[in-house]
Order: sequence, then C-alpha cells, then structure tokens
Amino acid sequence: MFKKIAFSLAVLIAPLVAHAEHKAPPPPKSLRLYVFNCGSLDISDPERFRFKKEELATTNLSVPCFLIVHPKGTLMWDVGAVPDSALKPGEKSALEGYATITETLKSQLETTGYEPSDIEYLAFSHYHYDHIANANQFASATWLVRKAERDAMFAPKPPDKVNPANYSALKDSKTIIIPTDDYDVFGDGTVVMKLAPGHTPGHQVLFLKLKKTGPIVLSGDLYHYPEERKLKRVPTFETDQQQTVETREKIEAFLKQSGAQLWIQHDYAANAKLKKAPQYYE
Repeated sequence: MFKKIAFSLAVLIAPLVAHAEHKAPPPPKSLRLYVFNCGSLDISDPERFRFKKEELATTNLSVPCFLIVHPKGTLMWDVGAVPDSALKPGEKSALEGYATITETLKSQLETTGYEPSDIEYLAFSHYHYDHIANANQFASATWLVRKAERDAMFAPKPPDKVNPANYSALKDSKTIIIPTDDYDVFGDGTVVMKLAPGHTPGHQVLFLKLKKTGPIVLSGDLYHYPEERKLKRVPTFETDQQQTVETREKIEAFLKQSGAQLWIQHDYAANAKLKKAPQYYE
C-alpha cells in the first residue's frame, strides 16, 4: 500500500517539479524567427475573395503562427484559428468552422524551449478568429494592440469573424495601445509593426530585419492568395475596400524601398515550404 501511495505522489509531483525547473533559453545574439503550423482553412467559396476556383492554384489557406526572439525579448505574432483545447488526445485534427489543426501551438512552442509564460509580448495582425484562437494562453504577456482593434474586440457587440471566448483573458492583460503608425517593439528597427488598415480598422503587418535571411514583412491579411496580389483583387469582406487598396500601394512601396520579401501568411503553397520550429530563420 505504501509503495502505491508513494508512486501516486511521485506521478503527481513530477510535473510540478519539471515546471518549477523550467528555464527559457538564453537570449540569442541576433534576431530569430520561428514558424509554427497552426492549421489550414478549407475555403469552399472563393467568390468572397472575388475569384473563381479555376483562377486559383488552390483554394486552401494556411494558418501560420510566429515566434520572434530578439536579444531583448520575445514576441508572439498571430496565434492560430483553433484553440489548442479543441484538439482532443488521440485525435489527428480538430475543426472549428472550416479550420483544421493537427497539432497544438503549445506543443510546437515547447520544441523551441519556450512556454507561453515565457513570452514577453503578444500581437496580432488583426482580430479575426483565425489569428487569435490561442490568445488566452498568452495573457501573462504584454499585449501590443491598436486602439481600434481592442475597442472592437471588447465592444458590447463584437464584429463578425471573432470568438470572444478565445481572447477573453486579454481584457485584464498588461496592454500597450500603439500610438504611432510604425511601432518599433525593441527599439532597434529590427521588429516593427506597421499600420496597414482596410481589412480591419487596425490591421497591421510586421517588418523583421533578419541578418542572414534579410528583411521580410509578415503580411497578416493584406493579401490571402498570391493571385490577389498579382491580379489586384480585393475581398468583399474588407471593412474599407478603398483603404485596403491604398494600404497595399503603401506597403508595396515600402517593400521596394526596403528590399524586403513579403510573406503572405495565408499562402498555402509558400508556407508549406517554410522550415518549421524548432528550426528557425535568422
């Protein structure tokens, strides 16, 4: 009996000890970018994007999540379409509407040596459900957000395409309301959030200056399909379609001026080719 009790206590205590012993990795010498596979979207009605199926290489959209690790801190950028809690043990996928995941964000994050509690800053390209599903996991981080986005998320009647239960914990999080169009997260020009409204009122893209990979811009939903960029199609569900057109012109000019690559986050084929965590870009 004593052995059984001792064994049971050991099983209960072991995870607590392991958690207490957890230490985040030491800061890197230069900027790193980790990419996580946060699922996909099965789009059956590309008409909403002003496309016919035959005009697109694939109607599927990818859902990536990103961890940016700077010598001065960490930033999560976009955190998936389906909360980790929806993935049941032993299942290969979970569905929420037309979104599918096959592995949790937390388990992928842990492959890098980090846990949600290690993350210093949290930011989203915008408030749509497929970018903020795991927000509650990062409620201990400082939330970097545009006023228009936060106001919409916590309005008495939130906008379409959001699930308030998935980000409710952020209401009490430490929050910085971004005061400028460009917000330099770490103060050295290597991680800059740039206002890019139109898709939503406070939509933004993320500029990263990586030493080896070179400068890149994570698109948020500035575009969804690469064909959107090529054929200049604007989805029907933008909050301000003309503003989207103007924002795209502004960001395209920035890309040309900075020499940055544009990573279209929802580009299914391009994202399949990106190396995933624990590998990283630097």
